Amino acid sequence: MTETDESGYRVVRNDEEQYSIWRADRELPAGWQAEGTQGTRQECLDHIAEVWTDMRPLSLRRRMAAAS
Repeated sequence: MTETDESGYRVVRNDEEQYSIWRADRELPAGWQAEGTQGTRQECLDHIAEVWTDMRPLSLRRRMAAAS
């Protein structure tokens, strides 16, 4: 993998607040938005590990909160 390949990732998030990484040079798939973090693959994965602490989809968290 070249340096360009390794540094060309961004963190993306969907409407359910689920995270992933995506190549920076590719168009985002439908339903996903750039979260703002960009860097190497590992930097993006490390960022996701810090911010995505509740893996439940947003719709499930809302339903559970409403039931409480």
